[in-house]
Amino acid sequence: MENASPVVESSPEKAIGENTEAATYSGQQAQSWRAENPMTDQALFLLVEDNPDHVLLLQRAFKRAKILNPLQVVRSGEEAIEYLAGKGKYSNRAEFPPPALVLLDLKMPGIDGFDLLRWIRHEQGMAGLRVVVLTTSDDARDVDRAYKLGANSFLVKPTDFDRFVEISQALNGYWVWLDESPGLPRLPLPAVSTRSEAHQAPAK
Repeated sequence: MENASPVVESSPEKAIGENTEAATYSGQQAQSWRAENPMTDQALFLLVEDNPDHVLLLQRAFKRAKILNPLQVVRSGEEAIEYLAGKGKYSNRAEFPPPALVLLDLKMPGIDGFDLLRWIRHEQGMAGLRVVVLTTSDDARDVDRAYKLGANSFLVKPTDFDRFVEISQALNGYWVWLDESPGLPRLPLPAVSTRSEAHQAPAK
C-alpha cells in the first residue's frame, strides 16, 4: 500500500537543528492527542521506512497477524514531516488522516529517524503521538538517544518473517492496551517471546 494534527508554522529545519532533548510531554497532552486519534481497527499506522524490502515484510506481517489498521508508507523523514504537517500532497485530511502510531526507521538519508523524533516532540499538538522505533540498529547509544528524544518503544528488526509477525502482534496488543491507559504516555513494549529483541524504556 503505497502511497497530524494541526501544527504551528515552525520550520522543520529550525527544530531539527536545535541541540536540545525533546521537551517532556504531559499526560494531559498525550490524553488529548489520543482522544482525537483513538486506536481502533481503522486508526492509521504511519510507517517511515526507506527500504522497500522491509516495507514489504511489514505489510505481509500485518496481514498474517490480522492487523486491520491501514498502513500508510512514507519513504523519508522529509516526506513524513509533510504527511504529519498535512501539507503538499498530504493536505487532504479526509484522504490522509493523522496517524495513531508511527513506526520509525532510524537510519535514513537526509532527515533521519532521530531528526524526525526531535521534530515531532517539538511540534505543538503532537506530544501524545505514539512513536515506535523499528530499526536494524541495536547499538545501546541509539536506544538511549531514541528514548531521550521521545520514542515510546524501541524494537530491533528481526531477520525472519515469523518474528516480524510476532512483533506485529505485540505492537497491536500493546497499543490497544495503552489506548485504554491514557495517563501513561510512555511504557515498555511487552516481550513477544523469549527471542524478542524489544528494548524496554529506561526507568524514570
